[in-house]
Formats: sequence, structure tokens, C-alpha cells
Amino acid sequence: MAHQPQIKIPATYIRGGTSKGVFFRLQDLPERCQVPGPARDKLFMRVIGSPDPYSAHIDGMGGATSSTSKCVILSKSTQPDHDVDYLYGQVAIDKAFVDWSGNCGNLSTAAGAFALHAGLVDPARIPDNGVCVVRIWQANIQKTIIAHVPVTNGQVQETGDFELDGVTFPAAEIVLEFLDPSDDGDEGGSMFPTGKLVDDLDVPGVGTFKATMITAGIPTVFVNAADIGYTGTELREAINTDPAALAKFEAIRVAGALRMGLIKTPEEAATRQHTPKIAFVAPPQDYTASSGKQIKAGDVDLLVRALSMGKLHHAMMGTAAVAIGTAAAIPGTLVNLAAGGGERTAVRFGHPSGTLRVGAEARQIDGQWTVTKAIMSRSARVLMEGWVRVPGDAF
Repeated sequence: MAHQPQIKIPATYIRGGTSKGVFFRLQDLPERCQVPGPARDKLFMRVIGSPDPYSAHIDGMGGATSSTSKCVILSKSTQPDHDVDYLYGQVAIDKAFVDWSGNCGNLSTAAGAFALHAGLVDPARIPDNGVCVVRIWQANIQKTIIAHVPVTNGQVQETGDFELDGVTFPAAEIVLEFLDPSDDGDEGGSMFPTGKLVDDLDVPGVGTFKATMITAGIPTVFVNAADIGYTGTELREAINTDPAALAKFEAIRVAGALRMGLIKTPEEAATRQHTPKIAFVAPPQDYTASSGKQIKAGDVDLLVRALSMGKLHHAMMGTAAVAIGTAAAIPGTLVNLAAGGGERTAVRFGHPSGTLRVGAEARQIDGQWTVTKAIMSRSARVLMEGWVRVPGDAF
């Protein structure tokens, strides 16, 4: 029996925010994987180690969570006034598919840093010391992200004293600006697809709940924690070890996806796990974060817990943070009301790992809400670089 040898592909393993993924330059991928299609999807699944019925990713680079089952492709930008095109693939853990329907806000941080590491930014734009403004075209959702990447001696500065809840060690701060983040490019609608700030969402077999459905950053369905039997202080174990709870959240997500026009039938949700996100909000109260850190009610404006790829996230997805900041800035949404109501340009929310601040500039034009920019700080660090190896017949 003939055995296919492994092939090796240049790759870099990077932590960005509270996620990590395998990064590739488009030009380094095998030729048939340089274009969208089954070959590229099969390659990324094999790199990560999916589908894995054991949900462990022992035979791949993935970490068996939605935060660590990610691949990214960067290339010189095809768009005017941009440095790089950034394409993100969320690899399912136990199913054979890669979801390309949205962005990863956390890895957007790493995309800015990798653009410099990989030589994809014009050297004339990189200072010897200071901050390099990397103009990123987010190809999944057709949006612009500006990454302010610190540079020391002409190289990306990765170490520093910026602390991010959900990440163990401090690093250098990277400021991200999400320009015009209302995700209406692919979906063809307004920031609030139903036309309302709050809807009554009927979930078959579960009940009817108040919901804010928004497409800023990433399509997200927000519900009140109290309406579904929670306090907003829950940690991962409280949700992820409860199959009935996970099934309820998925039912709410599917109902929201249908109401937002993201899918036409409930069955389509199985192949669109990355979007929309489902999150629940509550007013501030004391709780203990997963690290043991004590979070006081006075430390935050509200509490938010969000699910990604069917599980409660250990911290907060970057794109969901954009949705939170945007919704908080618009009076009358469930997020805004949980934060105390009124107008605001920034919000600090509590999540399972601690707290996060995100700002947003929202305004109403001709009766329609729009957001011009959302801003937050993250960090990124290269963990390993070299080659990733996969069997030659894997794709």
C-alpha cells in the first residue's frame, strides 16, 4: 500500500486577543488552496485536526474550543488605500466544515501584527520606533479595520504591560478601530434587520423573549439573562456542562437567525454556526471571574455572556464586543437598558474572565441608527513560526 508523505506549508501560530489561530500568507498555500473551495476547507480542517469525534484536536493545531479552532489568510490588499486583505475561517470541531460567514475580532489584532511580520506592509510606512497604522480589509464581511501596531527598532513590539482579562500574561497594546462596523454588506439590511431596537422573539418549544438583534461587528442576538433563568454571572461550566441549556441557546440562536433573515430554514443554521452569536445581558452585580478575580458591581456598566460555536465563550469574542459597544450606545436596546439607559460613547462590561471596555460612535440619521466606528484594545503575540505539516492526500 502506497503512503502519501506529509507536506509542509509555511505558517505562524499567533495569539490575538483571547483567541489563537494558524496564520498563512496566501502565496504560501498550495496552489489549489489559494482559491476558495473544498481543497482549502479540507486543508484547514486537517491543520486544525477536525472533524474530531473526541473533541480534543490531539492530531492537529486546534485547541478544541471555538477560540482556538481558527485559520487566517493574509495577502497584499486588492483594495485601494488598504495594506492587507484578511480572510478568516472558523473551523468546526466535530463537524466537517469551515464557516466563512463572519470575522474574528480577536484575531483582527493578530492580523495587524502578522501583516508586519510577514512583510505585507510597505516598508516605507513602518516607523523605526512608534506606531504603524495597518489598514486591513476584512474580506469576510467587506469592512475596514485599522490596527495601531507598536513598533520598536523596526519590528513589531509584542511584550509590554497591557493586561487583558482572559489572557494570562501582559503584552503590548494594539488599538483596533472597526470602521462602519454595521455588518450589512452581505446581509443587505440595516443595523437592526427587523427594524426594531427590541423585538418579541418567539422560540418554538422554548418561549417568547425580548431580544435586540443587531448586525454591528457580527450579527448578534441579545436577550435578558433573567428572562431565560440566568443572572449574567455564569462561568463556562454552568452552561457548557448542561446539554439542555445549550439546546435552548441554540434554539434561540436559530429563531434569531431566521428573524434576521440570515437563513431561510432552521436546517441552514447547522452550516452557519459562527453567526449569529447569542448573548445574554444583565445589570451589574458582584461575581468571581474564572481566574478568581473579584469583579465588583461598581467596576462595570453591565454583565454580558456570549456563546460561540455552541458553547459559552471563556471571555468575549472581539466582534461581539463591537456589537455590545454599539448596542450600548443606542438608547432603548436591551444592552443599553442593562447598562442603565441613556446616551453613552463607551461601556465596560463584565464577562466570564473579567472586564472589557469598548467604545462606539453611534448616531441617528433619517430615523436610522448608524455607527461610524467602534474601538477597543487587545494584544497579539507570535507563539510559533515555521511550517505546519499535513498528509499530502488530506486535501
